[in-house]
Amino acid sequence: MGCASVKFWTRSRFEGCNVLKQKVNPTRIPIEGKESFRWTENLRQSTELLDDSECCVHIGDRESDIYELFSVAESLRTRFLVRTCVDRLAESGECTINMKMAEAQVDGIHRVEIRDNKGKPSMAILVVKYQKIRVLPPAGKSKNYPPLTLTVVHARERGEPLQRERIEWKLITNLAIGSFEAAIEKLNWYAMRWKIETFHKILKSGCKAEESKLRTSERLTKLVAVLCIVSWRVFWLTISNRASPDAPATHALTPLESEILNQLVRTNPNSDRSKGTVVFYLTKLAQLDGYLARRNVPPPGNMVIWRGLSRFTDIQMGFLMGSKTYG
Repeated sequence: MGCASVKFWTRSRFEGCNVLKQKVNPTRIPIEGKESFRWTENLRQSTELLDDSECCVHIGDRESDIYELFSVAESLRTRFLVRTCVDRLAESGECTINMKMAEAQVDGIHRVEIRDNKGKPSMAILVVKYQKIRVLPPAGKSKNYPPLTLTVVHARERGEPLQRERIEWKLITNLAIGSFEAAIEKLNWYAMRWKIETFHKILKSGCKAEESKLRTSERLTKLVAVLCIVSWRVFWLTISNRASPDAPATHALTPLESEILNQLVRTNPNSDRSKGTVVFYLTKLAQLDGYLARRNVPPPGNMVIWRGLSRFTDIQMGFLMGSKTYG
């Protein structure tokens, strides 16, 4: 399905953590007593499931910038690529990661196309540098975790862009980076992490998982498990419509689903060339939500596909019930 690990948890288990932080240094609190413990658990579960630790790369945002996660990944001989926000002690402890990176030479310039807050495209020029650094554990946990030799990649945009924030990524990884091209590859890998945010947006805004009124955790767990499958399918259909529009319709839909869509939505004469393809039928699916299938209109997004699929599911259910009742 694409989900290697799912963690169900409730914040009530960690009640009082914020009060505790006011009295105790957070770095001295064992990872098992923090909400962030789920990151290491998910890393273990997904690595075990995929059964090939050295080929796994666990990508996370700043919330997963946890030294314990780095150590667990090293012990499991798996890989991670995390956007870092903590300026840890480095080398012999007399400097920090940011101090070392400030002294590092620029390795190259990378250009990426990006859109501002109004959707206007522009070209961003990134100054990229990388360096292998000996990273030290937090002082309160130095007896439990050893120093690690990791590679840090910094990418910072030149100048101050209009209508959007400046791009500034600080990544840390145990992947081998021996060239500028390899550093750019890791930046591109991290950029793919946004698909995880899209998946959760569909789960929350489309499937409305947070608005459920179920009374027990067991029922809620089963509901979210099903909604994860629905969210994955919506996201996968949207991506398939853009990445492989000319693939056969059976790549995304069953023959019955295609036949029902043929009866529901009139075929556009201009789409005869794409008949029988993914884009042909997913356009019909989006039209159930009012999507205008014109030439200059962008392909349907996740929410349009979600609403079209939601309506189509009800119609298909009625069709199947009617065929059983009336033959």
